[in-house]
Amino acid sequence: MSNPNRGVALVTGASTGIGRATAITLAKAGFRVFGTSRKPTSGGPAGVTMLACDVGDDASVSKLIADIEGKAGRIDLLVNNAGIGLLGGAEESSIAQAQRLFDINVFGVMRVTNAVLPIMRRQKSGRIINMSSVLGLIPAPFNALYASTKHAIEGYSESLDHELRTQGVRVALVEPAYTRTSFEDNLVKPDQMLDIYNSGRASTNLVMRKAMETGDMPEVVADTVLKAATDARPKHRYAAGKMARQVSFLRRFVPESAFDKSLRKQSGLPV
Repeated sequence: MSNPNRGVALVTGASTGIGRATAITLAKAGFRVFGTSRKPTSGGPAGVTMLACDVGDDASVSKLIADIEGKAGRIDLLVNNAGIGLLGGAEESSIAQAQRLFDINVFGVMRVTNAVLPIMRRQKSGRIINMSSVLGLIPAPFNALYASTKHAIEGYSESLDHELRTQGVRVALVEPAYTRTSFEDNLVKPDQMLDIYNSGRASTNLVMRKAMETGDMPEVVADTVLKAATDARPKHRYAAGKMARQVSFLRRFVPESAFDKSLRKQSGLPV
């Protein structure tokens, strides 16, 4: 049974996929939920108030947080879910493209977090959940830049949690593996593609698409977010789904050489 007084939650990137499923799950659990999308939308999931926000824009983020505080008076839970993907060889992206990726996936998280923290510190309570990935734990050929953003979020989140505990605020990471969303259809292409990477890029894309077909439903990740949001003693990391738990275990305990060979085999690369 849901608790009708869970508090006020903000979920960025809530129009589709994991973000949408998370917003719905939190609303059913008793949170008053605000969700964001880059473009204004008239509709949204039942129980979720949708607002426009570009996490890559300081003014847009400031307006979002001011609007929510004006409507609800507080923010108890922030789920930083908004992000974009990029599939290609690291060499195939210009520095400008890499900066754009980091501006959304890393600095976007920081923008929203910095805007919300003064509210949580005044309340002396709050929970921040940052959406990471198993690619925040492991290397990923032809995902070097995307994986770098998730590795950055891992270090940022765990460090931030240590800074905020004495102020009543906790930070946790949720780490999905392959999830059945439209994420792979919306991957950004490199802006300076090179023929030498065509085969490897195509192979990785095929492996990813096949894995998505049998991956976890977004609701699996949403349930993990709810657990991370409501645990009385939150952990640093929550693996979302069976595959994510397996990858986390293997990364910690399998010898590096064996893990390297397995990763290349799974990616369709010569061992």
